[in-house]
Amino acid sequence: QVQLVESGGGLVQAGDSLRLSCAAAGRTLSTYALAWFRQAPGKEREFVATINAVNMNTNYINSVKGRFTISRDNAKNTLYLQMTSLKPEDTAVYYCAVRAARYSSTRYQDYDWWGQGTQVTVSS
Repeated sequence: QVQLVESGGGLVQAGDSLRLSCAAAGRTLSTYALAWFRQAPGKEREFVATINAVNMNTNYINSVKGRFTISRDNAKNTLYLQMTSLKPEDTAVYYCAVRAARYSSTRYQDYDWWGQGTQVTVSS
């Protein structure tokens, strides 16, 4: 079992930056693929970014490419999402997720453990 605790969300203005953190307990994350998903009101949960455990390859949804950066610190058992140039359409609850596999996926159904979510609200 993996317990995940997200932090770093908040209310910001368009163009601002935020860094989300996801601290894990219960298992070492170094051999697992990790991801950030988000869910806006009335919309399905969508993948934002993934990072695998093999070569640290990353993958991003097109709408955040060049603005968001996913990273992991295996020594701290923590996942990060650095978000810059935030837009109102980035407003959502952001979730970190762990997949019990080395390679990542963009499908939320493929992830085994989830954090409780952290709200990010971007005002125009």
